[in-house]
Amino acid sequence: MDSWFFVISGAMPRSAIMIRVMFCGMARGTDEVSEPMYYVLTALLDGPLHGHAIMKIVGELSGGRVRPSVGTLYGILERLGDRGLITVDREEKVNGRDRRYFRISESGQSAVEAEARRMHEAAALVMERTSFA
Repeated sequence: MDSWFFVISGAMPRSAIMIRVMFCGMARGTDEVSEPMYYVLTALLDGPLHGHAIMKIVGELSGGRVRPSVGTLYGILERLGDRGLITVDREEKVNGRDRRYFRISESGQSAVEAEARRMHEAAALVMERTSFA
C-alpha cells in the first residue's frame, strides 16, 4: 500500500493554501503518478519543452523540493512516454548539441488533471475537519 501524508501551510487565504503531497513506495509500472511525474506533466501543460527547461520549471513549480538529476529526469520522461502521457514534439541542434522537446498528450493531460482533482479532494477532507478557513 502507498503511504501518503499532507503538509498544509496555514495563515493564508483558502485559495492560496499550499498542499504538499509526498508520494512514497510507488511501484513502477502502475497508473500512479509520482510527485516528480506530476510536476513534469504540469510543466508541459504550457507547451513543448526540452529537458533543461523541464528541470528548471519543475524546480520552480515545486518550490525547489523536486529537483531531479538529468538521469532521473530522463528516466521519468521515458516512463511517461512509455505510458503514452508525453511524446517527443521535435528535435533540433543548438550549439552543436541535440535538443529534444517533449509535449504532453491528451491522456497525459487527463492524468495530471485527475491527479490534481484527487489531491484537491484529499485536502478538502482535512480542511473540512479543521479550523482551516
